[in-house]
Amino acid sequence: MPSNASSALLVRSMRSLFRPSQQGITSRVCWPGLVVSFHVAKGHHRTGVRDRVSNFGSIADDNNENNTKTQSFNVQPRSVPVHVAHELLQVGHQYLDVRTRDEFRAGHPSGAINIPYMLNNGAEMFKNSKFLEEVSSQFGKDDDIVVGCKSGRRSLMAASDLQSAGFNRVIDVAGGYTAWTENGLPIAK
Repeated sequence: MPSNASSALLVRSMRSLFRPSQQGITSRVCWPGLVVSFHVAKGHHRTGVRDRVSNFGSIADDNNENNTKTQSFNVQPRSVPVHVAHELLQVGHQYLDVRTRDEFRAGHPSGAINIPYMLNNGAEMFKNSKFLEEVSSQFGKDDDIVVGCKSGRRSLMAASDLQSAGFNRVIDVAGGYTAWTENGLPIAK
């Protein structure tokens, strides 16, 4: 079986092979020794129709006649530049700011909701053990969520965790709040 990294690379490279129909497609592609299956769903959005790869794919060993060796993996969250994130907010997406409370209080994108992904204890940072629970209390699994932090690292980890937990419409903000302010986008304090 391939590693998770090579599995994700395989899925990303296969996305370009499909021309989805109105309902989306479920695809099964066979490579020597592998059977790769996943669904490309058609989702509706206020600005039009967009394609979205479902969160999970699977790889099965086709040399095993029962395909009992199946490996599931997460598809990496999509990252967008800050200008695209700003446009998404204008059409109904919600901004989830995963920075610490102090960072958030110093300034944040207008309308952002703050749920820290990491908490600080003096000089040390540790993962917020209640992050998914807190997000679930504010957002539904089918809500359109734009996730941002200071530079893009924490938000990518948070977006990945959210996708793994079943949040289907999560997008990471590349460059985070630093890029947001450098591009003169609206902030609140």
